[in-house]
Amino acid sequence: METEEEVVPHEPKRTGGAALPLMLDYTAACCHGGAKMAVLAYSLGKREINQHFTIKNAKLISLAAVLLLLCFHTALRHYGGGDSCEWLLSRGRYLGDNVWQPYGCMMHKYKSIEAKTCLSKKRVVFAGDSRIRQLFYSFVKIIDPERTEDGNKHEDIFFQDEKSSLNVDFLWYPEANNSMKERLMSWTHEASARPDVVILGAATWSIKLHSGSSEALQQYKVNLTAIAVHLDRLAEHAEVYWVLQDPVNEDMLSDNRKMITNQQLDLYNEVALEVLNSRKYSRRSRVKLLAAARQAALETIINSDDGLHLPESTRNVGAMVLMNSLCNKQLRPIDGSCCQTIPPPNLFQKLSACLFLGAAVIFVVLHVLGYNRHRRPVPPDVESLEEKKPAAAAAPLGPKDSFQALCRMGVIMLYFYLCDRADVFMKEQKFYTHSTFFIPLIYILVLGVFYSENSKEAKLLNREQTDEWKGWMQLVILIYHISGASAFVPVYMHVRVLVAAYLFQTGYGHFSFFWLKGDFGLYRVCQVLFRLNFLVVVLCVVMDRPYQFYYFVPLVTVWFVIIYATMAMWPQILQKRTNSSSIWHLGVLVKLLGLLLFICFFAFSQGFFERVFSVWPFSKLFELDGSIHEWWFRWKLDRFAVIHGMMFAFIYLVLQKRQVLSEGREALFPAKISNLLLFLSVVSFITYSIWASNCKTKTECNEMHPYISVVQILAFILIRNIPGYARSVYSSFFSWFGKISLELFICQYHIWLAADTKGILVLIPGSPTLNILVSTFIFVCVAHEVSLITNDLAQVVIPKDSMALLRRLGAVAVFSLILLLLSSGNRLTPGT
Repeated sequence: METEEEVVPHEPKRTGGAALPLMLDYTAACCHGGAKMAVLAYSLGKREINQHFTIKNAKLISLAAVLLLLCFHTALRHYGGGDSCEWLLSRGRYLGDNVWQPYGCMMHKYKSIEAKTCLSKKRVVFAGDSRIRQLFYSFVKIIDPERTEDGNKHEDIFFQDEKSSLNVDFLWYPEANNSMKERLMSWTHEASARPDVVILGAATWSIKLHSGSSEALQQYKVNLTAIAVHLDRLAEHAEVYWVLQDPVNEDMLSDNRKMITNQQLDLYNEVALEVLNSRKYSRRSRVKLLAAARQAALETIINSDDGLHLPESTRNVGAMVLMNSLCNKQLRPIDGSCCQTIPPPNLFQKLSACLFLGAAVIFVVLHVLGYNRHRRPVPPDVESLEEKKPAAAAAPLGPKDSFQALCRMGVIMLYFYLCDRADVFMKEQKFYTHSTFFIPLIYILVLGVFYSENSKEAKLLNREQTDEWKGWMQLVILIYHISGASAFVPVYMHVRVLVAAYLFQTGYGHFSFFWLKGDFGLYRVCQVLFRLNFLVVVLCVVMDRPYQFYYFVPLVTVWFVIIYATMAMWPQILQKRTNSSSIWHLGVLVKLLGLLLFICFFAFSQGFFERVFSVWPFSKLFELDGSIHEWWFRWKLDRFAVIHGMMFAFIYLVLQKRQVLSEGREALFPAKISNLLLFLSVVSFITYSIWASNCKTKTECNEMHPYISVVQILAFILIRNIPGYARSVYSSFFSWFGKISLELFICQYHIWLAADTKGILVLIPGSPTLNILVSTFIFVCVAHEVSLITNDLAQVVIPKDSMALLRRLGAVAVFSLILLLLSSGNRLTPGT
């Protein structure tokens, strides 16, 4: 390294105008030396990080973190009150305007038809003062959104839905006194008159009529103590809720309500908590306390019209909390984890557990017997955190390695189950803000730039670059999912382009392989299908989800089969065949045209499409909730992306063969053409962003998406590849994630997100930022391990010997047929 003396000339005597050039020379030399020091510090710092923080160490840390978190959450539920119903009714916070988040669980937003189904043939009674009447109206509006608040004040109000035989009544009882007690006694003595659900609450009238005297508070306690006995008896046969008093805005109260202060309300709430939670009975009271609405009102009471009654949005929170408490156990909405019991494992989940346990037993036996045939260890690449391929081919996996891989997979599947099927970890709903989406994007961009490397080659869409492309797209999609950014249409449309780009790469990659290699063998096909589907098939069994639920894997699987059929069908046209005659290029174009017509036929024949995929056994693979519509929507939305990728690969490979492109360190095309294409690409990027920002609805924009997404994809490819310097560098950070992009996409469903992608997994409650960091770290380590396991098992499951492979395929076909028949006769539902 040069020293300062070597690069800085001796400074002569400064005279007049000569001082400025010398000063500039000195400054330039210092900057040059500073730049070299910065580059050196950057390289050494990056290497130091990677030297000590390898992927192996990261996985050990993540395993330790999972074990600690399991202990923490188990202790929290055992000692800290782990009932999610209690969390729902008592605690929560606002995520944004009118979006209430209960502590530790997800609250479903019930629609009219769901509420009627849940409460069919039931009677719900609200008894109390004017604030309970408000809650009654909000509850009724969930059932009938057209209902107006037209009842008379200080009188009973009745609502009936004849179709569902549902009755919801409001009974005017402004005080907790003998009148309320007598009504409760009549319900406990007469079963025919007893309601199924009772919601009560009163205190403000007692404060108002007695000017907030201590005698009134004492009498309230006596009355409530007498009432509590009958409430507890009633709770043996009905759902009973006591609503704690909401705060008031004292500054806005009228003169005749000035005595209703928050201090008085807190005293009355303390009495209610003391009486209703009293343990002087042989068991604890079954009466449930609704305190969540009060907590929500603490933040919104300033918006009250009269200082006493709550804003409509806050009343709606209380009503929706009640609806979740009443209906979640019955309807079991996937995004309503509060108050849900855990279903017992079904037959296939039990069988999968036995399989993994059996593998563990065999592995232990082999280990004890000293069966130590291992593959030659693969040294880690410190710079890329990836494993280097050894110069010689690694030895095939022995039996012990195979069962070890199954054991590792079993442990990972246990974590999946605990995260999204067992009541161990918490869940929260998503809430989109611009900051939750764009700030993480900036972070990953900085990391991507920090880990920039020189490419091994400067070819267009070289392997390092395509891995980088998949990596940053996958990270954007992950941030999009966890932030709930699908609610923002411009972001949604840009992410739709990323999904199309994945399919574009599918067409590009498989076409290029078949065109150059001409390998249409069964071994190659089975390898691809296994690597695509192994994790999803295991998850379908362990997590009790249909195949179509993981929609991207069925999509790329079907498109691989279509590409294979297109290229393998007679006549097989490969690059070596076109070397003898250019006429074969027309044959390729004819094949692609035929594929295009095939796509258009299916795209404009929805009925035919649905009939084809509704035929057994396709229906078992592509139906979701008994309908093929989701599969139709996913396939149609990006129907041209794959053929665009195939066409691009064909044009590029032909131009490359004819040496039209300059794939060294210089520009891809001559200067004028390169500048023109770059200009058009930038313009198309900006134009698309403007168009996406002006989209009114997703439906409207999705109609245009299949036709214009390719323009955005091609624009990116040209911008990334036309300049030679752009092709000669890549981000090893993004490339690393690109190598496990499929596993990241699938694993996120259950161990990063929650409730089958509807919510967010909460490992560390009370600290959203720390929770995301920890859960992300574990999630990425798991995805990487699953990728290694898949590669290991692919070597064992897919033998190179043709006859052995055919025998295994036959066994798999018979086994799959048996599973399909069993699932047809006994639908995979929780508890079956």
